Amino acid sequence: MTELLERAFTEVGKLPAEDQDAIALRILAELTDDREWASRFSATTEDQWQRLAALARQEVAAGDTEPLERILSPDDSL
Repeated sequence: MTELLERAFTEVGKLPAEDQDAIALRILAELTDDREWASRFSATTEDQWQRLAALARQEVAAGDTEPLERILSPDDSL
C-alpha cells in the first residue's frame, strides 16, 4: 500500500463508522466500475473501434456535435 493511501485510510479511520462505510462503498463502487470499463475496452474489436470512429465522424460532419470549448468553458460552474 502506498504512503498516500495509508494516510487517507488513517484519516478515514478517524471518522464515525457510518461515514467510513459510506466512503468504503464509494471506493468499492469506483473499483468495480473501473474493472467493468477495462473489461469492455479490452473486449472491443478493431472493427468495433472503426465503426465507432465512423459514427463520430458522421456526427461531426452533420453538425450534431458541440465544440468542447463551448461545453467545458471555464466560465461554466459545475
